[in-house]
Amino acid sequence: MPGVAVTKMHGAFNDFAVIDRRNATETFDSQTLARRICDRRDGIGCDGLILIEPSKDADARMRIFNADGSEAEMCGNGLRCAARFLSEAGEGDRLRIETAAGVLSAEIVSAGETYSVRTQLGTPRFEPRALPFANAAYVVVGNPHVVIFEKALDAVDLSQAAAKLQSLFLSGVNVHVAVAVDRGRLDARHWERGVGLTQACGTGAAACAAAAIRFGLADSPVAVHVPGGILTVEWDGAGEAFLTGPAVRVFDASVAALHAAAV
Repeated sequence: MPGVAVTKMHGAFNDFAVIDRRNATETFDSQTLARRICDRRDGIGCDGLILIEPSKDADARMRIFNADGSEAEMCGNGLRCAARFLSEAGEGDRLRIETAAGVLSAEIVSAGETYSVRTQLGTPRFEPRALPFANAAYVVVGNPHVVIFEKALDAVDLSQAAAKLQSLFLSGVNVHVAVAVDRGRLDARHWERGVGLTQACGTGAAACAAAAIRFGLADSPVAVHVPGGILTVEWDGAGEAFLTGPAVRVFDASVAALHAAAV
């Protein structure tokens, strides 16, 4: 059967396979395809699968599937990649993209081999939770996050900490270690549900910055230094948060679809 056109992209090396489904006729099982296409040994190799679908309320709809096939509510780095993909497809430099966390705006700040994209992320929401770590916060930025503040990034085994926290949340949780370097900079590492350790997490960077601002450790804007680069978070402490960072188009390819009903 015909292959499916796929574009590999990354935002600070948090990488995705992007498939345009706006005019699609073929069907496939999205969860199974996500597991297959994300496999770094037998697939394209990436952290997630992004489907671009038609939307009645926005320029397009973005769905994001993790490497294990689970569907996530939102993805900040993925949203930037979707914005670049749509812009290069002729949809303009100011976009409204529907996600499971709501309709969010995106703006192309600059174009080139690497695009710079600024996106809306919604309002960070803090909720009280009993957490087995001191100096930790639970923050929802479209999806759930636990941010652990330490004096050094290696002070906590992030994978072990994440495993310890999963049973406390019905649908799991993303986990981050952050260090406040100064009032304008955080260093952070990320562990994401359904993927594991990643080079960057956009909503996670926003959660880290929002928690630092709330705890009086930083001021907006905050440059969040992650393994894959630098993400800039703006938050006034009450309203919408915004994320600016890179979006890179790596290559275009075609993969065999799995013949099953799309979900």
